[in-house]
Amino acid sequence: MISAIPLIGGIPAGPELLIILLVLVLLFGANKIPKLARSTGQAMGEFKKGREQVEEELKDMQEGKSADSTLDDEDDDLDELETETEKETSA
Repeated sequence: MISAIPLIGGIPAGPELLIILLVLVLLFGANKIPKLARSTGQAMGEFKKGREQVEEELKDMQEGKSADSTLDDEDDDLDELETETEKETSA
């Protein structure tokens, strides 16, 4: 059987990976590569958290929880705070 070898594609392995690592070391220096990897990991973590928050908000909206209920809760909290303030000023 004849197997086709793709011209472009796949995950780099072997010599290609070594060339990529060599270019990275030449561009950034050996000392900066761990810092670069750490900051990339932190950025990916923040992105993941943000994506999960958006997905949760969308799910809540689909389930019927809307921003109106959040505003109602905030209004109730504000009313309670005003009542407490009125009690303190009248005493």
